[in-house]
Amino acid sequence: MGKGRVEAFSDGVIAIIITIMVLELKVPEGFELEALRPMIPVFLAYVLSFLYVGIYWNNHHHMFHAVQKVTGGVLWANLHLLFWLSLLPAITHWIGESQLAAWPTALYGLDLFMCAIAYFILTHVLIRQHGPDSTIARALGRDFKGKISVVIYLAGVALAFVVPWMSAALYTFCAVMWLVPDSRIEQLVKE
Repeated sequence: MGKGRVEAFSDGVIAIIITIMVLELKVPEGFELEALRPMIPVFLAYVLSFLYVGIYWNNHHHMFHAVQKVTGGVLWANLHLLFWLSLLPAITHWIGESQLAAWPTALYGLDLFMCAIAYFILTHVLIRQHGPDSTIARALGRDFKGKISVVIYLAGVALAFVVPWMSAALYTFCAVMWLVPDSRIEQLVKE
C-alpha cells in the first residue's frame, strides 16, 4: 500500500483536532479588555496544545518522506497515535478551565506521554518494516529528544499533584525543545 492515503488521513484528523480545539475558545463575556482575563488560562492551554499538535504533524510529515511502503501494522500504529492526539482538545479545555488543577494537569501530561509512546511505536514499526539501515532508521538514530520527552512528561504528571505550575513549565519546556528543527530526515531524503 502507498503512503499517500495514510498521510492524507492523518492530515485530515490533525486538522479536525485543531478545529475542535479552537472551537472550545469562547467569546469573552463583556466588551472591556478586562473580559479577556478569565480566558487567559484557556488560551495558554490552547497555544501549548496547538504547538504539540503542530510538532506531531511536522514530525509525522517529515518521517513519512522516508517511508517507502505501508503495512497494516503501520496503519494501526498511526491510528494509535491519532487516537491519543484526538484527546488533546478535551483535556486542553479541561486544564484551561481548571486553571492547572492537579487532575487535569496530570491527565494532560499523561496524554502527552501516551502521544510520545504512540509515536515511538509508529517509528519502530516503520524501522522494522524498512530495515535497520533504512533512511528512516538512520534519520531517527537514538532519538534522544523522544526518550527525554517521556521522562519530562512523567515528571510533569507526578508534579501535578504537588506543584501544578511546574508541570505546565515542564510541558512547555518539552514543546520548546521540539520546536528546534531536526533536519536529519530532510538531509537523508535529499541524498
